[in-house]
Amino acid sequence: MERIGLYPGTFDPVTLGHADIIRRGAKLVDRLIVGVTTNPSKTAMFSTDERLDMMRGETARLGLDNVEIVGFDALLMTFAEKCGASVIIRGLRAVADFEYEYQMAGMNQQLNDRVETVFLMADTALQPIASKLVKEIALYGGDIAPFVSAEVKAEVDARVTKIGRKGEF
Repeated sequence: MERIGLYPGTFDPVTLGHADIIRRGAKLVDRLIVGVTTNPSKTAMFSTDERLDMMRGETARLGLDNVEIVGFDALLMTFAEKCGASVIIRGLRAVADFEYEYQMAGMNQQLNDRVETVFLMADTALQPIASKLVKEIALYGGDIAPFVSAEVKAEVDARVTKIGRKGEF
């Protein structure tokens, strides 16, 4: 039986930390679905289609043949069931991530106890990276090259140029 994993997120923008979790998570399952979604509590810099395109580019550069990129706008456990996923993969950077993810895993288990949540610790070199901080650094004219691929950096720089430094997105 094929083991399907699901790595969900907004990926706005996709970072080197996300790519690391995808690379490592893909080793744990036969097929890894990266679910690109929206979060009503976050203001996105990029549309869902733009984030899907960025994620497809990033995963293509990783050279993984068992990773699929899918957009979704539904309850995570409903989407997991639709995909046939038996595992949700989540990355952890710090204690604050654990507290939030622990609560979410508990709620998800209440919704569907057939799907397990697996936490992967971020690579120590990548732990401080967060999409929100990458956007803030870019908006204030800082260099985001250490946190994202060259291709994603170009996309973020182009968006910042379009909206202006310290602008609203």
